[in-house]
Amino acid sequence: MSDCDCLLGCPFFHDRMESKPTLAELYKRQYCRGDSTDCARHKVFKALGRGKVPANFYPTQTDKVEAIIAAG
Repeated sequence: MSDCDCLLGCPFFHDRMESKPTLAELYKRQYCRGDSTDCARHKVFKALGRGKVPANFYPTQTDKVEAIIAAG
């Protein structure tokens, strides 16, 4: 599998994780490299588009995906 199509421009890594490179790399390994279907940000992106992904939304917050999508 290849990297997530959103990885290069993902604002989460460029804005939120810039000062935490080690943690960012762990998240990338878990959610962006290979299968990105477990990434909460990617789920919202696929359902609603890039503009609807909350800026402070972490890839691990899968429990909030349904509510965000429902709110549209």
